[in-house]
Amino acid sequence: MNAKPRRRIITENGDGGEESVLSTSVRNGEDLGPIVRLAFEGGKPDALLHQLKNVAKKKEIEIEDLCKLHYEDFIIAVDELRGVLVDADKLKNSLLTENFQLQEVGSSLLIKLEELLVSYSIKRNVTEAIHMSKICVKVAGLCVKCNQHISEGKFYPALKTLDLIEKDYLKDVPVKAFRKVIEKQIPAIKTHIEKKVTSEFNDWLVHIRSKAREIGQLAIGQAASARQRDEEMGARQKEAEEQTRSGLGECVYALDIEDADEDLVLKFDLTPVYRAHHIHTCLGVQKQFCQYYYENRLMQLNLDLQISSMQPFLESHQTFFSQIAGYFIVEDRVLRTAGGLLSSSKVETIWETAVAKMTSVLGQNFSRMDAASHLLLIKDYVTLLCSTLRRYGYQITPLLEILDNSRDKYHELLLDECRKQITDIIANDTYEQMVFRKEYEYNMSVLAFQLQTSDIMPAFPYIAPFSSTVPDACRIVRSFIEDSVNYLSYGGHMNFYDVVRKYVDKLLIDVLNEALLQSIHSSTTGVSQAMQIAANITVLEQACDFFLRQAAKLCGIPARVAERPQASLTARVVLKTSRDAAYIELLNLVNLKVDEVMALAENINWIADEAPPSANEYINELIIYLDTLLSTAQQILPLDVLYKVGSGALEHVAYSIVTALLSDSVKRFTVSAIMGIDIDLKLLESFAEERFHSAGLSDMHKVANFKDCLVEARQLTNLLLSNQPENFMNPVIRERYYNALDYKKVASICDKFKDAPDTLFGSLASRNTKQNARKKSMDTLKRRLRDFN
Repeated sequence: MNAKPRRRIITENGDGGEESVLSTSVRNGEDLGPIVRLAFEGGKPDALLHQLKNVAKKKEIEIEDLCKLHYEDFIIAVDELRGVLVDADKLKNSLLTENFQLQEVGSSLLIKLEELLVSYSIKRNVTEAIHMSKICVKVAGLCVKCNQHISEGKFYPALKTLDLIEKDYLKDVPVKAFRKVIEKQIPAIKTHIEKKVTSEFNDWLVHIRSKAREIGQLAIGQAASARQRDEEMGARQKEAEEQTRSGLGECVYALDIEDADEDLVLKFDLTPVYRAHHIHTCLGVQKQFCQYYYENRLMQLNLDLQISSMQPFLESHQTFFSQIAGYFIVEDRVLRTAGGLLSSSKVETIWETAVAKMTSVLGQNFSRMDAASHLLLIKDYVTLLCSTLRRYGYQITPLLEILDNSRDKYHELLLDECRKQITDIIANDTYEQMVFRKEYEYNMSVLAFQLQTSDIMPAFPYIAPFSSTVPDACRIVRSFIEDSVNYLSYGGHMNFYDVVRKYVDKLLIDVLNEALLQSIHSSTTGVSQAMQIAANITVLEQACDFFLRQAAKLCGIPARVAERPQASLTARVVLKTSRDAAYIELLNLVNLKVDEVMALAENINWIADEAPPSANEYINELIIYLDTLLSTAQQILPLDVLYKVGSGALEHVAYSIVTALLSDSVKRFTVSAIMGIDIDLKLLESFAEERFHSAGLSDMHKVANFKDCLVEARQLTNLLLSNQPENFMNPVIRERYYNALDYKKVASICDKFKDAPDTLFGSLASRNTKQNARKKSMDTLKRRLRDFN
């Protein structure tokens, strides 16, 4: 209702209304295009220009009002307005130009329309002729297209084009001669295509054989990298588990994601194979090509499996196995992607042939190996080969079995090398206690093998109880364990800890222990050497626990399994037996040295008239030697062994004193000589008592101390110096005071006893009542001993 009056008002106002609308549009920033177009359509562009000028004037008035407040904005607005005027002029000129062009185009179109009508008339006249020649042109075009495909090597489109000509167009060709030519050329073209793709395939065979080694090396390298990542991840996992078990840390779990698509990494071109197979399939001779492919690839495999006798296998094994790996990686790709070119049964047959040859080569070369490191190098590469080909589904059990069967050979070579090394370190050992002046030396030779006696870091310089043989031998054993684990890893056995333990036992028993026994029983071994060897064996016996833990760690076995009592090494018991043998040899060498010192006792005057004022010369030499012996033993031997050495030496001294009195070189002896022996024994007993307590042996609650080891010589001396020696025959007194004496020895010694010196008047002048009583008692003892015997 309101729209009509408003429209009437606008019409009545005329230009005033349009100017208002234009002003509103300008003010609102609307597009003026429709208004301009309407003005030109209505033929009033001048009126529009007039309105625009009016709007501009109004705006100028408005702008003048704002100039005082916004001078800079005014200047900018004026510039913009001038730009609007310029654009309006351009728009006007453009509209005029477009209008002129439109008029010209309209005129040309009218002319074209007339020409089109003429052409349509002509088209109707030639339609029938075109229809007749269309088939020939199409067939000729297909022939040209086929030739072009062949020249460009696009054989499948060429075959499809030939098939299209044969089935859809050839029978409709109106020209008989043209049709016969085409029919004759089609078989020739197919034969040509077959020869071309076969030639390309033959070139591929040569190329892929030369490329196979690189493919195999790259794939085996990927397997090595994957193995290293697994080892690192396993190490981190074990460390986290140990920390969690001990409460020292928290497990942090991380997921490592890596692209392991071998198709993206192992790049080799199978396009000639796919094309040849596809072309032969299209030609209907797929079976013949499949057989051709199989025979040629089998021939290449037989060439790859041949071993050159001009080059050592150690140098050529990587090339040999990488070539085979590359061959079967290619075959796996062909089997999976070539659409029936290869069958699984044929691939299995080829693989069985290759496995039989590889196992034969490995067996022959392993038997000729003379170095464990060489055998390990080859074994490691074979396991990588197995790991690589297992990913492609090949059965690698026979290869793992040949490696497993060669482990005894490997360990025999390894034991021989260790035997040479251990023999060298023992031969070069000075048998002196090692001195560590720096902490890193202590860490490398003590903490590295857990040989420390305390968790507290000692003061430096630190004197160890062992010689250089111990850490050197530990390094050899540790290296043996690592080499053994390296050989047994990634084989057919998942849990090979027991196997490693068996070989470690063999190393410790048959190699290390035998070498130690030889050094023990060597004619050049002295007391200090025997003592150090015994100390070394004690430490090596303790190191057996470290060897077990090291083997368990490398085998991925929890440490608690290695710490079980039933899991201990047999070598520990054997080393303990060897240690006892070293103690026996040490005691024998000490006794020999004691005998050398005791030989000085031959200078004793057994028929002296008076007792010597001091100890005999030999006892001082003996005490000096025993003091040196026990001081050295105290530094490197356990207390129980120290006690054995000291007690054994003193018992041998006592035995030597008694033996000296029994020897044929002593025909007779006097009480003065026995008094000298008594002085010697007192000095020796004082030394024994002091060393027993200073060495801390009293804390061991031993029943007898060092002094008690001289009991036979002491009881015999007491008996010979007794005023009533006949009391020896009293069972109660004998059991209490003379229980260490033997009847026969006492009888023999008493027969040599002479109570008074052989001087001219000695029997009358120097004998008193006390001596007479002692002589009488001694005579009674001699008589009763003779009667007893």
